Amino acid sequence: MKLNDSHAHRPDPHLYLQLGELVASTGDDSFAEQMHRLVDAQVPIHRLELSEWTLDPRQTSVSHIKLLGSAGLAPEAPPANTLRHPLLQSIMQMKDPLLIQFKAPQDPEQARHGAHQCHLVSRSRDRRWVIGCHRLPSQRGFSLAELSLLKNLSDTLLPLVEHHGQILAQALGRGLGTAPAELQSGSLRQAFGERLALDAITLSAREQEVCLGLLTGGTVPQMAHQLNVKNSSVETYLKRATAKLGVSGRHGLAKWMAGA
Repeated sequence: MKLNDSHAHRPDPHLYLQLGELVASTGDDSFAEQMHRLVDAQVPIHRLELSEWTLDPRQTSVSHIKLLGSAGLAPEAPPANTLRHPLLQSIMQMKDPLLIQFKAPQDPEQARHGAHQCHLVSRSRDRRWVIGCHRLPSQRGFSLAELSLLKNLSDTLLPLVEHHGQILAQALGRGLGTAPAELQSGSLRQAFGERLALDAITLSAREQEVCLGLLTGGTVPQMAHQLNVKNSSVETYLKRATAKLGVSGRHGLAKWMAGA
């Protein structure tokens, strides 16, 4: 996979389709794979790891690290003691979401098991949620433009990781090895309806159809053809819907759907 510093990473319609699929897979075994596919399309990585960290009551140490999913190439060696993770000190002291990059070790033997790493972290009380993005040691490190894009993506992706972890915890609390049917992803339409109900928001049928169409990668002309209306009507439906949701535009709609 060729990496190009001059490449301008800009959201494209396919990103919204992938985001819709990711939202729909929350709580499912395919969640990490869906997120890896989304991130890799924007910033090439060879592996993605999702984890939830629990701090002790005094928040002076980490009592537990739970893997929430992983995707991509498997590491060549088993991970080191996670409670001695290089992120530990920063996570213990963090007050805001963090973006952290670690370069691959210079020593050839260490580099064989290492990688360029970028960790996206969010916090809430005694919990931390981490998205670890890994790039092979043979590839160059993350550029500033790529780090900036990952930071922007984290605003949408980290709330989804938290929600994913909550669903898995609910399933475990019910004594099930996997999420029960009523907790599994279902369709984007169902997830969208549940999100509206959660925020006690009512959209018209046309407003919902436009939002769902755009979330799954559709364009304004495609939605206009599907609904047999003018392009300007689709744009009006979108403006009305996003005004009710308290966001602006297609990107705001995607972030709202992700719970950001």
